[in-house]
Amino acid sequence: MFEIDRRKLVASLALAMGGAATGRAAAQQAPGTAPQPAQNPAAGFSHEDVLRRARELASAPLSAAPALPEPLTKLDQDAWREIRFKPERSLLGNNNGGAFRLQTYHLGHIYRRPVIVNTIRDGIATPVPYAANLFDYGGTKFEKPLPVNTGFAGFRLTYPLNDPRAFDEVISFLGSSCLRFVGRGQRPGVSTRGLGVAGGTNEEQPFFREFWIETPEPGADKIVIHALLDGEAATGAYRFELRPGTDTKLDVKLTLFPRKSGVKIAIAPLNSMFHHGESDQRAKADYRPEAHDSDGLLIHTGSGEWLWRPLRNPAATQVSAFMGKDMRGFGLVQRDRNFEHYQDLELAYERRPSYWVEPVGDWGEGHVELVEAPGADEGADNITASWIPAAAPEPGKPLSLAYRITSSLDMERLSTAGRAIGAFPAQAKPGAKEPNARRFLIDFSGGELPFFLNDAAAIEVVATASEGRILRTSVTPNPFARGFRAALDLQLDPGQATDLRVSLRNGSRTLTETWTMPLRAE
Repeated sequence: MFEIDRRKLVASLALAMGGAATGRAAAQQAPGTAPQPAQNPAAGFSHEDVLRRARELASAPLSAAPALPEPLTKLDQDAWREIRFKPERSLLGNNNGGAFRLQTYHLGHIYRRPVIVNTIRDGIATPVPYAANLFDYGGTKFEKPLPVNTGFAGFRLTYPLNDPRAFDEVISFLGSSCLRFVGRGQRPGVSTRGLGVAGGTNEEQPFFREFWIETPEPGADKIVIHALLDGEAATGAYRFELRPGTDTKLDVKLTLFPRKSGVKIAIAPLNSMFHHGESDQRAKADYRPEAHDSDGLLIHTGSGEWLWRPLRNPAATQVSAFMGKDMRGFGLVQRDRNFEHYQDLELAYERRPSYWVEPVGDWGEGHVELVEAPGADEGADNITASWIPAAAPEPGKPLSLAYRITSSLDMERLSTAGRAIGAFPAQAKPGAKEPNARRFLIDFSGGELPFFLNDAAAIEVVATASEGRILRTSVTPNPFARGFRAALDLQLDPGQATDLRVSLRNGSRTLTETWTMPLRAE
């Protein structure tokens, strides 16, 4: 068991540094030196300390990343993965019988920016010191011991998530401002970040510089994490409250202090992977009909409309914007939970969670932005969805927001409306004389649709296209889906692009979400 006298450690660190560094001193540290904790051990920790640090950092130039010992920079992925934290050295719950355990990640490979990890107990913040004996290095060997101030790449928390006798990873912070968390029975897939910089810029993504983890009381089913964000665009103070369970919830409160003007920032960015789906030609070369962490973007607009946008793996990067005010929620969703549609015993795509973001308070005007990039394989995320404020935050004007992200295997409970469960291109109506006509079939299921199966005349297809012309629509009962199949013929000239939207209604009542897809005629 890894135990330390926290007060003695803090006192010795303060003496070694000539007193704890604060604010601007930490921001202006000499390049090539490890970041130093800025907590004053004489005072009790509060989130105001993180806010002060973030404000002071924003007024100073961004410091360069410290240089790592050369052996760490030479580690490849396999060698880095060999280095694992020893479970018996875990912090937090080992000392008080609590349910959470803290384990750190070793620096190396692509993880080259050290972060400081502090634990908080009785109001005292204590830095976790690097020690080689915290890790099992497996087959990875170093000729010389690493410096005692090496630092960490990040950390993870474990918790009895799936078995009261076992500890499973419930949340992990690793790489820039990336984090991922899961609920019961879920396999890691989609992830999120503290902040993103959108718009194709080459600017370095913001990163977490320091963490403070509150030690939960015995029996506590939640844990609080504070984080200091830094970057070229902005600094920020974050408070995360994690509640593990069947659906794990993460409440996020953030205050950003912009460093630069006119930067397109991304709030609550979600990252996922979509390689191919059942209607994708890539599936012909793969024994698995589908391979993806998420299969669609779901949005609940301020007007109450539900939008469903299936994901794609495009030949070139595609950006889609969904404008709106007072957006109620958005998420990257894995709807298909049928193993037979994936056939992957190892990766278990049917158990990848959906992430749903719900704003707390009024976020005002902006849009949900979906970026789909080409994905040659399943090793990297090629999908991003985030909220982009209509007005870029400006220096001297802090921006405070709050939201909740839920990680779940069941997102059907979000809406009682019928869902779009499949879409297929087809030949235009036989005998159609219109040039450049094409047909689309969209299956809708659930909600009130089964009630109308014996009265298809009561169902109307609502279809619009931003360009081109809807020639005709029809609807057919689909008892296999307990719903209906909508058909429409679209006339679109070569080179013309359009946004197609389709839903079903009965009279003035909307019965389904709106299926939407951008199209371009070749």
